Amino acid sequence: MGDIAGDISSKRGRVMGMTSKKGKSVVEAVVPLAELFSYSNELKSMTGGRGSFNMEFSHYEEVPAQIAEKIVEKLKKDEE
Repeated sequence: MGDIAGDISSKRGRVMGMTSKKGKSVVEAVVPLAELFSYSNELKSMTGGRGSFNMEFSHYEEVPAQIAEKIVEKLKKDEE
């Protein structure tokens, strides 16, 4: 579970809690959608194919300035 929590943190996520349900470990976290596009493969790799995850919308939040700058630069390059 520590590897999963660390990976979530590296994706700008916040771990909200860790519990056990029916013999399974559950990590509840809030992670930006942009960071989860390939998470299924990464999670299966970290857990030896046993891990899975579910997503549901939580809220909108302002993008950090450094990431916003990268998005704007990419859009400008795409327009050219």
